[in-house]
Order: sequence, then C-alpha cells, then structure tokens
Amino acid sequence: MASSKISIYPSSSSSTSNSKPPPGWLEYILVNYRWVIVIFFLLPASFLYDIYYYTRSWVVFRISSAPHNHDKKVANVQRQVRTWDGVAPMCTARPGWQTISFREGAYKKTCHKVAINLVDVLRIDTKTQTVWCEPLVTMGQLTHTLVELGWTIPVVPEMDDLTVGGLVMGTGIETSSHKHGLFQHICLSYELVLADGSLVTCSKDENPDLFYSVPWSYGTLGFLTAVEMKIVAAQRQCVCVCVCVCVNRFVKVEYKPCNSLENLVSTFRAETWKAEGNQFVEGLLYSLQSGVVMTANMCNTAEIGKINEIGRWYKPWFFTHVENYLARGECGVEYIPLRDYYHRHTRSIFWEIQDIIPFGNNVAFRYLLGWLVPPKVSLLKLTQGQAMKELYEKNHFIQDMLVPLDSMKEALEVFHKEVKIYPIWLCPFKVEANPGMLRPVGGREALYVDIGTYGTPGVNNYHPEETTRRIEAFVRKVKGFQMMYADSYMTLEEYREMFDHVLYDKLRKGMVCEKAFPQVYDKVNRKFRI
Repeated sequence: MASSKISIYPSSSSSTSNSKPPPGWLEYILVNYRWVIVIFFLLPASFLYDIYYYTRSWVVFRISSAPHNHDKKVANVQRQVRTWDGVAPMCTARPGWQTISFREGAYKKTCHKVAINLVDVLRIDTKTQTVWCEPLVTMGQLTHTLVELGWTIPVVPEMDDLTVGGLVMGTGIETSSHKHGLFQHICLSYELVLADGSLVTCSKDENPDLFYSVPWSYGTLGFLTAVEMKIVAAQRQCVCVCVCVCVNRFVKVEYKPCNSLENLVSTFRAETWKAEGNQFVEGLLYSLQSGVVMTANMCNTAEIGKINEIGRWYKPWFFTHVENYLARGECGVEYIPLRDYYHRHTRSIFWEIQDIIPFGNNVAFRYLLGWLVPPKVSLLKLTQGQAMKELYEKNHFIQDMLVPLDSMKEALEVFHKEVKIYPIWLCPFKVEANPGMLRPVGGREALYVDIGTYGTPGVNNYHPEETTRRIEAFVRKVKGFQMMYADSYMTLEEYREMFDHVLYDKLRKGMVCEKAFPQVYDKVNRKFRI
C-alpha cells in the first residue's frame, strides 16, 4: 500500500479471543459489530463527503479560481510561520485521523500547528506535459480531472484518498513504477515554505539539494505548498457494441497463473525486464506456491465481449476476480477502463474490507450497497475505540517492504515464515541513482519489488514488535527499504543505516530546521505514534 497503503482493522471473529472484554456497550458494538456502524453510518457519511468534495473540486477547476486563491493561501502559511513563537517545533494542523495511515503522530499534541488548506489542481499544461497541484489533492481527484481531458500521470498510486503531498513527503508506488520509478521520480519541482517563512521552488536545476531531500522527509524540511508533475497522454478508443459507442480509455490486462514460487518469481522478473516493455506489471500471491502475474498496456482497440468495468459497484472485488484465473489454471485477457484500472483495489481497500464487512463481496450486497463502498479510512479511524486499537496492535500486520528484485524469492520465504499472510501484493519499481534518502544497491539505478502484506498473521508465534524487527533486519541486510507509513521498530541507528541521511542532515543544519521541525525519525517511528 503506499504510503501508498492504508491500514484497517482485524476482524472481530479472529481477534476477540486474544483480547480483554471491552469496557462498555459502545466499545463492544464497535468491536463485535463493526459492520453495523460501517454500513449504517460510515458508508453514507463517506458517500456524502465524496459528493461534496468532487463537486467542489470540479467547480473550482472549471472556473479557474485555484491559481489566484493559491497565492493567498500560501501567503497565509507564510504568515503563520513568520509569527511562530519558536518554542515548540512546527507541523501541519491537519488532524491525525484524516491521514491514510492507521497511526496518529504523537508529535501533533505538542507541536505548533500550521493550517494548510491547499486542496486544488492548479494548472494543466499540455504543451509542456505538466500539471501543478496543491499537496492535499487526492489521487481520485487528480485522475478524474486528467483522464477526462485525455491525460494521466505516469505513476498513479491506487487508493483514491492518497494525497499528492503524502506521496511526495512519504512515497508512492504503482505498477508502472518499473518504468517511471516511485512517485517522487515523476515530480519536476516543489514549492515550499521554509522555516524562516520564505517561499522557494526547487528542481533538479534550481536548489537541487532541497529537491532531492524532500521525498521521505515527512515535512521536516518545510511545508509543501505545490508540486509540478509530468503528465502523459491517455489513449482514447472507440468500441462497437451493437452500435458505435465511445467507451473510454482502456488498459489491456493479461493474467498469468503460476503454480510454484520459482515459476512466479521467474515470470514476474521476465515481465518486468521484458525488452519491449510492459507499461504495468503486478503480482498477487495467494500462497507461497501459487499466484498470478499481471501485465497491462494502454491500447487503441478493445475486443467486444472482453471489456470488464471492474470499478462498477456490482463487480466482484478485484483480488477475488484475479484469483478465479488461478483457480481455473488458465491465462486470460481483458480490457479495463483506464481509471477503473488505476483504482482497481480501492473498493476492497486491497483485501482489508473483508475484515470489516465479511459479506461485502456477496452479490446481493454488491448490487444493493456496493455503490457506497468503500468507507473513508479517516472515518474508520475517527470511530475506533481503544479496544479496537489494542486488537489491531496484537493481531494485525501491515507492511510494505521494498527489496532488490534479486532478493524477491528469499524475501517471500521470510514473510511466509514470519507472518504467513495472503494475498501478498507484488509491485516492481526502479530506484534511480540520485542523491537523497534512498541508496540503490551498488550506487547505480536498480530494480526492486514492493512486497505488500496486509492482514491477520497465520502463524502462532506472531509478536508485533519482535516479528517486525526480524523482518526489518532482513530488509536492511539485503539493502532494502521500509515504507514508513507502517509501524517501524528500528532504532535511530538502524533507521539511519537503512536511509541515507547525509544530504538531509546538511540541509537540516543549513536551513535552521533543528528547532523549527521534528527530525524525521521522531515522526515515523512506532514509539512516536499512537
């Protein structure tokens, strides 16, 4: 999941036996009948919020008021920074429950909060093939705006509610990342308000040290106010279905079932390295010895009878749809509308929603209430009680570990031994040999794979801290990285071993950030999160 991923909750049926009884009737309902709260309260609230949010975004973009208002909003951020009293370090005023990560930063309670209301797409320039966005623009909002105009960004992390700012300051990944890199690698420039209240723009040519240090810094070098990104053309097709109808933009997806770990790893590598190149490569592992490798490419035509609008509310969850190819043991080809493909895991929040609404993939539920799914993660967080947090802590494991592609087989065996969670999400990506937090193996551009595990461990000896630390140690050993939206139990020394702090430390000192912002470790480590 990305910083691109999100965290939900353990199912009550699998977890309550290991926990103390909740202290009150409300806690009891929230734990044992979570689905009641979700269906009757959170789903309608999420739906109404989406209507408001997308309508507002559409109107603002159409009347082109965002660029003018942007200057005013940035000036307000600068004013707040310049009047900072210098006692406590600064952070954004955005409540912790609104973020996509399960945890809330404890630093929010003690830091000086700066309000940042930057939520708009500012400008699309098809001549230079760029888009300017404010940091709280979501992936759903951005793809809706761009695809409608025939454009897209090269890397679209799949969850609708992921924000541009979160993907820049943290990280983001998608099945096109083996071609284009992580989300940071499609960014051309950043606009930030620094500790002294000044407004700067940085790029590879202007303030390059700052440009390369912003990703993975989690807001500890300045406040992000705008991002310039590359855009690419999204191809348009017309398909005849009885009559000639323009159906939209499509992705041709090919499914390749694999019935051994060796076969899956070799197929995954071959498709990633393929000479002519697949635009998208993805894998879903359903057991250590079985999975499906998917490749996809935007195309100019779609075969009648093979179009699958997987984003429709009544469609089965994508991961269950893919598993059918494995069950049948045969390859397959279908055409998915581009935006449906980008957000194929959104409705089921990968596979986490099955622990919240166990019957959510039932055909009757999908047809009657599927149009309300998914609930907002922020609302799920806001309505959880202490009992839910404790259940989650003891019985749930969510991690994205980024390991060199050559270490993929060994890494999957480690995950099987330590947590035995399936499905596992597999996504290849490249790490460029640029300055900054990420050091690719050998100091040269290298291919990695994101191993995403989200769910209840299937082993008897699972312990949140001890198990995670063993996996973190393995990832450090193979020169990999951990996505820091998830729980990390590394010491400061281990964290600095995994991530290159040379340029980051230089900038923190040179821009007088020590008192103005927390250190990145003090924002991402488990002991600083609640």
